Amino acid sequence: MLRFLANFFRRPAIRFGLARDRRGGRLRDPRFVSFMAQTNRRSLDTDLQDALLRSRKLARYAMVAAAVVAVAWFALESAKALSIF
Repeated sequence: MLRFLANFFRRPAIRFGLARDRRGGRLRDPRFVSFMAQTNRRSLDTDLQDALLRSRKLARYAMVAAAVVAVAWFALESAKALSIF
């Protein structure tokens, strides 16, 4: 479980420029984009990939917010239960 959370929230070396992005790296490689622009090819639309990354980030924040709310609710209910006894 801890390994899952560590992998879920990790900051990969790709973001810091220490490794190349192998998933879709050619679309973001400046040399490749320059080549495509010089050869008058149809421009590549990377908006879909950007939207996917934004939605994953939003989903991650939603999961963290839900976890925080769940922990707060658990603490509140536990405090109520203890106050009864």
